Amino acid sequence: MALDVSVGAGALAEAAAQLLRLLPVRAHQPALAGVLLRADAEGLELAASDGEAWARVRVPATAHTDGEAVVSRRALADTVATLDAAQLRLCTEGARLAVRTERARFALPTLDLDTFPRPPRAPARQGTLAGADWRAAAAVAGAASREDALPLFTAVRMRSAGAVVSMLATDRFRLAAARPVWRPEPGAELDVLIPAALVAELGRQAGRAAEVGLHAEDGRFALSWPGWTVGTASLAVAFPDRQLDQLLATQAEATARVDADELAAAVGRAAHYAGPRGAVTLDLGDGELTVRGSDPLAGESSETLKADLLGDHLTRQYQARYLLDALRPFAGRQARLEIQSALRPTAFTAASPDPGVDLRYLVVPLRPTDPADRP
Repeated sequence: MALDVSVGAGALAEAAAQLLRLLPVRAHQPALAGVLLRADAEGLELAASDGEAWARVRVPATAHTDGEAVVSRRALADTVATLDAAQLRLCTEGARLAVRTERARFALPTLDLDTFPRPPRAPARQGTLAGADWRAAAAVAGAASREDALPLFTAVRMRSAGAVVSMLATDRFRLAAARPVWRPEPGAELDVLIPAALVAELGRQAGRAAEVGLHAEDGRFALSWPGWTVGTASLAVAFPDRQLDQLLATQAEATARVDADELAAAVGRAAHYAGPRGAVTLDLGDGELTVRGSDPLAGESSETLKADLLGDHLTRQYQARYLLDALRPFAGRQARLEIQSALRPTAFTAASPDPGVDLRYLVVPLRPTDPADRP
């Protein structure tokens, strides 16, 4: 049946833009570039899939005629993004979807409704957690690999463990883990491996909600919050849970407490003098932490910050970008660095952890004589 619906321009523009960020249009998958618009008595639903992930969002609307239409989700987002109107009317006109305001009309080509792959519904809900806790925990996605050749390390491992959800990601050189508190349903079980890029985007979008729902069943995972449901298939590969859990059991030789923003800024400045591989050095002394960069061509830098130190005076060298990623989740707070012996990873945590999320970020130091660290 032909679609005919009135909808707020702002609500539709926001939904279309968020949908495009969650499911970017890929040139090599033109059949998956559309969005299904479905109007009924409950409003207007937008649904789309990129072949792996899928999303549904419902916005308030008045349906003059119940119906469906499929158009390009990029074309829809671009069309409604800058319209200076409070209300829009969407209606199918032959092979076009008309987007009308009081003074303008835009017509988008419709795609084949019969062959459009309809996104699935959400699997069973396993529990809920606070949106702010989800946003904080989703920061672990930054530690995942960007190399598609190793799909195992491009994902976030999620497991239920009693009153918490364990979330972990690694690219083998760094590791991030979080344990947000959740409210599980009776008999709930969560055991999935989710693409890190999707987790990161869901952290930004769903993290603004007061509460989010976690859904999982038969190798599928979904996150829901008011108006939205976003899901994906779990990667069907084994994850080295035991080995990575052992890495999280740190035994520090020295612990430093320092302002995370000040340290990040100092590392950023030292990176300009860190050579082609971007290696910077942290020196722990009495009541201070010194950040150094050195390169025969670029020059050298040394900057000392106030820090509370417990334990031995130690020196470690790291990739600057890994340090910046490790400090970012603790912006605006004091960070605690737990430095272990030899080349065991350094753990970054909040000096005063959030009550709902236990977040840890591990970074492996560089070998002092590693040729890769030399300019």
